[in-house]
Amino acid sequence: MVMTLLDFDWSTAGQNLFRMVLAFALALPLAWDRERSDFNMGLRTFPIVALASCGYILLAVKLPGANAETMARALQGLLGGMGFIGGGAILKSGGNVRGLATAASLWSTGAIGAAIAFDRLEIAVLLALGNFALLRWLKPLKT
Repeated sequence: MVMTLLDFDWSTAGQNLFRMVLAFALALPLAWDRERSDFNMGLRTFPIVALASCGYILLAVKLPGANAETMARALQGLLGGMGFIGGGAILKSGGNVRGLATAASLWSTGAIGAAIAFDRLEIAVLLALGNFALLRWLKPLKT
């Protein structure tokens, strides 16, 4: 079956575009904080993670025969992938470890994208606000 522009579901495309723009927007403050702090991941990485996480879950939601088990598998795969990406943010030099907050923030950013895809905007906003607040206001307390 070949899809034409007449078969294209513009309404769904618009809704998904809105979700992905929202995921992008909620990831930007986290990206800005990490970029400003001169970490190896920032303005490009965080929004890409949010967009991709949202996209993967949106794909899973529309799979033929999708059910709760399908969604659980999609989330499981997303969590595993986020752990892998986050592992790349952690740098160890002798007894010093850096990048743990960046790794955890990337993991949280994946959850932001997934929450938006599942229409759980309140969770996405709380994750974004909480993560940003922790990065910005608890850093001075770090020893």
